[in-house]
Amino acid sequence: MTKRTSAKHKIDRRLGENIWGRPSSPVNRRQYGPGQHGQRRKGKLSDFGIQLRAKQKLKGHYGDLTEKQFRRIFAEAERLKGDTGENLIGLLESRLDAVVYRAKFVPTIFAARQFVNHGHVTVNGQRVNIPSYRVAEGDVVQIREKSRQLLIVLEAIDLRERDIPDYISVDFNNMTAELQRMPQLSDVPYAVNMEPNLVVEFYAKN
Repeated sequence: MTKRTSAKHKIDRRLGENIWGRPSSPVNRRQYGPGQHGQRRKGKLSDFGIQLRAKQKLKGHYGDLTEKQFRRIFAEAERLKGDTGENLIGLLESRLDAVVYRAKFVPTIFAARQFVNHGHVTVNGQRVNIPSYRVAEGDVVQIREKSRQLLIVLEAIDLRERDIPDYISVDFNNMTAELQRMPQLSDVPYAVNMEPNLVVEFYAKN
C-alpha cells in the first residue's frame, strides 16, 4: 500500500465515513475508527465536536489540507461578498488540483496534487505546478501532450465510480477541462454530506 493510499484510508477510518465514495474504502467493511481503541463506544458529540468534525471532513476531502492552508482559504471566503460557506466551497473547487480531480484526469485528489506538482498540467497554455493555483472561470486546464498516455490518466478516465460535475466542461480528445462557473455546495458531487455552515460556526467561535 502506498503512503498516499494509506493516508486516504486513514482519513476515512478516522472520520468513520467514505468521504470520496470509493469502493476500496475500509469504512465499507468496518465502521469504527483505526487503532486499538477504534471500537470503543463513542459518546454524543458536543457542538464543538460536530463543528470540528465538519471541518475535518471538508479539509480531508481536498487531500487533507494543513490547518494553515485551510484557514487561509477560509479567511479569503470571509472577505468575499455573499455566503461565506458557499464562498468556501467555490474556492476549494477552483484549486487546480481539485479541477484536475473533478475532470477525471486522475483517480484521487492526492494523485491530482502530485500530478500537478510534477508539471503535467498547463493552464491557458502555461505550465503550472502549484496544486493550490486558483483557476478562474473560463480558464482551460490541459494535460501536457507527453503526459496523456500515462497509466494513471488512462485508468482514471475509465473509472465508473464518479461523474464529472456540470460546472466543468471536459474534452477527452484534447485532454482539456474548462471551469465554466464557480459551483455552489449543491453542485459539488460529494459522496457524503458536507456542512460548510458548521465550518463557519467553528471558526467564528475559535
